[in-house]
Amino acid sequence: MILEESIYDRFLDRLVERAKKIVVGNGMDEDTEMGPLISESHMNRVLSYIELGVDEGAKLLCGGNRLVENGLGNGFFVEPTILEAANPSLRIVQEEIFGPVLVVQKFRSEEEAIRLANGTKYGLAGAVFTNDGAKAQRVIRKLRAGITWINTYHPTFNEAPWGGYKQSGIGRELGTFGYEAYTEVKQININLQVKPTGWFRN
Repeated sequence: MILEESIYDRFLDRLVERAKKIVVGNGMDEDTEMGPLISESHMNRVLSYIELGVDEGAKLLCGGNRLVENGLGNGFFVEPTILEAANPSLRIVQEEIFGPVLVVQKFRSEEEAIRLANGTKYGLAGAVFTNDGAKAQRVIRKLRAGITWINTYHPTFNEAPWGGYKQSGIGRELGTFGYEAYTEVKQININLQVKPTGWFRN
């Protein structure tokens, strides 16, 4: 997440407060808002990224631990975690964690926000949140990501192409783009007036 400087502190305080209230538990429980990770090895990978982020200089704002209380010890649960990163070169900024970990950076200008957003070798998804419609259109067109949103996140359509930029994928799935990815195109030329071509003298 890249936050504008003018709202940074106020927004971050409220974000941390809300993240701490996320109900983590069994996915079969209707009260659960966030379930476990897929495996123990992946949980350990996510926890190692959190530790690495702190070691490299990120500030841990909330979370960061495995959850084991209230019966969660039988699964692979990690607390909703927020890290503040002043340095865009940190691995937690540059690499995909695929866990309940949010890394927050600050920007001062539109150009800086775009540079930070595009400053990794990955580009699967991204979103722009703003009350300025013109700014949203400018920025979203400059994001190097294959799936994007304005003022929302995550709803998608099967009719639209799905896939990332850079190291986040090759080609597109879904919609006519996905169909064409599994189709080989052939050029066929037909002569409907069959007669000597005149290439050679008689």
